[in-house]
Amino acid sequence: MNLYLRFLWTWLCARAKPAILLGDTIEFNCACSRATWINGRMNNGRYITITDLALVEYLTCASFLPVALRNGWRPMLGGSIISFRRDLKPFVGYTLTFSMQFLDKRWTYFCLEFEHTGQKKVRGLTQGAVVGSHGIVSSVEARRTVEMDAVSRAYSVIEKRFRAAIADLFLCQKSMKEKLS
Repeated sequence: MNLYLRFLWTWLCARAKPAILLGDTIEFNCACSRATWINGRMNNGRYITITDLALVEYLTCASFLPVALRNGWRPMLGGSIISFRRDLKPFVGYTLTFSMQFLDKRWTYFCLEFEHTGQKKVRGLTQGAVVGSHGIVSSVEARRTVEMDAVSRAYSVIEKRFRAAIADLFLCQKSMKEKLS
């Protein structure tokens, strides 16, 4: 299915689903269609695309997306670390479990797991934010606008390492540019 149509379909279906609270977990059910696979498995880039669709469903069910759009904000992913353990084969159904883990001043962090027949196929952490006309909207402003309490949970070691790994990627990029100069 064309991604724009799939986005629209995901958003329309999410509007009919039960409401959730930010911090809850959703299960996003999909199938590995012919268009998503290469070499007998789902294309690695498609996992992020499906994660984007799960984010749309999540924010819609949490009543955050309508408020964000009214304010001219758009959700975006800012970084992801994904571990591929097992392939998703063509034409099989799978479930993406998606949940908000914690917030900092700028980013919201999500955990994701792709599963098929009880086997965890892919796991990851991702960070996202909402962007307005003046850049990234702070988590404090976003929570205030939707009258949401902060998700207060201490960072785990894994989450601290995720943040450090994302920071290291930017150092690596800077180092590569310097070597090319």
